[in-house]
Amino acid sequence: MTERARAGAGGGPGPGGGEPARRAGREPVNPGLTGAEVAERVARGEVNDVPVRSSRSTVDIVRANVFTRFNAIIGVLFAIILVIGPIQDGLFGFVIVANTGIGIVQELRAKKTLDKLAVIGEAKPAVRRDGVARPVPTSGVVLDDVIEFGPGDKVVVDGEVLESDGLEIDESLLTGEAEPVVKKPGDPVMSGSFVVAGGGAFTATKVGREAYAAQLAEEASRFTLVHSELRTGISRILKYVTWMMVPTAIGLILSHLLTLGLPGDAAVRRMVAGIVPMIPEGLVLLTSVAFAVGVVRLGRKQCLVQELPAIEGLARVDVVCLDKTGTLTEGGMDVSALRPLGAAAASEKDGAGDGGGARGGDGGDAAAYLGQVLGALGAADPRPNASLQAIIDAYPAPDGWRVTGALPFSSARKYSGAALEGPDGARTTWLLGAPDVLLPSGDGRLTEVDDLNAQGLRVLLLARTARELDGLDPGRDVCPAALVVLEQRLRREAPDTLRYFAEQGVATKIISGDNAVSVGAVAGKLGLPGADAAVDARGLPAEADARAAALDGTTVFGRVTPQEKRDMVGTLQVRGHTVAMTGDGVNDVLALKDADIGVAMGSGAEATRAVAQIVLLDNSFATLPSVVAEGRRVIGNITRVATLFLTKTVYSVLLAVLVACWQIPYPYLPRHLTLLSTLTIGVPAFFLALAPNTERARPHFVRRVMRYAIPSGLILGVAAFVTYLLARAYYSGPGALSAETSAATLTLFLAALWVLAIIARPYTWWRVALVVAMGAAFLVVLVTPSLQHFFALRLVGTTMPWAAVAVAAVAAALLEVSWRWVARRFPA
Repeated sequence: MTERARAGAGGGPGPGGGEPARRAGREPVNPGLTGAEVAERVARGEVNDVPVRSSRSTVDIVRANVFTRFNAIIGVLFAIILVIGPIQDGLFGFVIVANTGIGIVQELRAKKTLDKLAVIGEAKPAVRRDGVARPVPTSGVVLDDVIEFGPGDKVVVDGEVLESDGLEIDESLLTGEAEPVVKKPGDPVMSGSFVVAGGGAFTATKVGREAYAAQLAEEASRFTLVHSELRTGISRILKYVTWMMVPTAIGLILSHLLTLGLPGDAAVRRMVAGIVPMIPEGLVLLTSVAFAVGVVRLGRKQCLVQELPAIEGLARVDVVCLDKTGTLTEGGMDVSALRPLGAAAASEKDGAGDGGGARGGDGGDAAAYLGQVLGALGAADPRPNASLQAIIDAYPAPDGWRVTGALPFSSARKYSGAALEGPDGARTTWLLGAPDVLLPSGDGRLTEVDDLNAQGLRVLLLARTARELDGLDPGRDVCPAALVVLEQRLRREAPDTLRYFAEQGVATKIISGDNAVSVGAVAGKLGLPGADAAVDARGLPAEADARAAALDGTTVFGRVTPQEKRDMVGTLQVRGHTVAMTGDGVNDVLALKDADIGVAMGSGAEATRAVAQIVLLDNSFATLPSVVAEGRRVIGNITRVATLFLTKTVYSVLLAVLVACWQIPYPYLPRHLTLLSTLTIGVPAFFLALAPNTERARPHFVRRVMRYAIPSGLILGVAAFVTYLLARAYYSGPGALSAETSAATLTLFLAALWVLAIIARPYTWWRVALVVAMGAAFLVVLVTPSLQHFFALRLVGTTMPWAAVAVAAVAAALLEVSWRWVARRFPA
């Protein structure tokens, strides 16, 4: 049959709700709680009050942005400057306040977007109250509620099975055991498990934090900051910087106080000036802002990012595993033909078997009879999947037929069945499922099935069985009656999306539970290379290396069971691939959970949405390129701006060491470095971090950043120190230190501006304008008397200023050479 369990996203009428049971002619046995009983339990606090939310709370956002290690360090230094003055040297404190405010505002914007999307995508279990099943928010479930569930529905609270209709539950997310567990009335069910076949109802016995796996449901739906190479790399860098700050601060203060004999306030100001630029405080902020802006942008496209680094993760993916049904094809199907199978069909028409009775004398009557059987099979399933729904639409439930037993569809079994009693009292048992599963290998009818599959059609076999549905292997030794041919609806956006992945160097693997030939035909229609060499997963070698080689060399796989999907994802990961898995059916849950990035369709099973990091609420496969592009923008741009920040860290450390070794005053005041940081790093980094960037994501973030930041920082530090030494030799008398500092500041600014110009490549009009604007802003400071006084910058004479420019020009040339050499010597 199909891979896709049509578990309703909202749990109302339709799959998982109360309507299907009534459509099949079965009224609920237990009417559930009354309104008064619900009110009593709410008053007693017996409510499922686990706080499930899509994002951090406002308090958490403010706390995370304000109470950071470096805000604490800078806060202490700012307080010191406020005491000893002047206020100009405390400008760095106001910059931190502004940056922190920006970070809070951006994350609050992202929170608003996420909370709004979470409401749209929230699953609502169907709860019986006053005899009617209606969707209720998860937090609205109370103790003793009767909750209906079907394929793909997640168990939201602990309970005890009340009704079972072939109910099978997967508890692997809790126990690690992948084999589905058959549940009968009286058996316990645990929150966090999900239905893989059948349906029924259970009574809630534990709600809220008392439930066995309540935290699983909470964590699966929360916007979290989990593993991210960017965040991990930045944290490592910040740890190293912290270690360097303490000895540097001690060395500077002792050098200025004891060796140079400067007054205490002057020594502290110079120490603060040496320490503050070592801190890449804006790097963490800009990373959070870039992610937050990405969340908002994707939210506008109805893409719910449930875990922040998922944006980054999908950009690093090099293999995308796609489930066919519901991903490459739309959920709906149409019956295009019903083909009775010769003698078997005639025997049905003529009444052969368990009292079949006379049906008429021609093939038309046989087809009519088989249509009634299909209609009765459809009515037997209160939660039809996509294939069965197409049959229900084509063959309405016939009058006079009664269901005496049912076997729900299972993606592992690949067929469903029902025991029927016809209008004449004849009892028959029927199966509907995959022909290559129900028919023995080599059966001549499979040739016709293969021909239909090769056209991209989906084929189901309707067959009689003499076995009991609840017995051992009811699908063996069946009597084929007809082929049901279904036409699948391809997603219009799928070819362009597959082409995008190919252009970006991302390998695509289709792993489907359907017939391999049919899957290959669909993939061929979508233009996927390798679609003509589809492989049946049942024939894959058992040996690990051979199996892995087959995975690497094949694009399309059919007849893949849920456990095999999970194993395929694991095998690809072991071979060094970063794997994304997309799907919408209950049979995709295990693979989605184990993949590096899980992507679920908004209309898919509740369990898939719970374990996925990304949910496409509009079910549009075309949104995936936007997620990849957003991730690449974040990674590429943060790598750019990180180089700017860490170049500053390197030259600050180098200057502090050189000053201590030469036993001379630190050349800068805090205000000078605040000005330089703002114009060459702070403002430009903000724009660069949010700019478009299609560069392919690469691993080893720290190594890639430091390979440029270290040589650049060394060149800038040496250039600034050389100018400082030249100025000390040139100037003398009162005001000499101010003139020396001004010359050194000019060199450092021009060299840092050149680093910015390199980082901004490839140039666009706005990038050029950004670099020019920063240079113009510094020029304004130099020519405006009030700003000269405020920042203590005054170029004296012409010789030393031009010497400072010349040193900066040499530094720029060295920067170009070093960047080219590094790119060749240490390729990304």
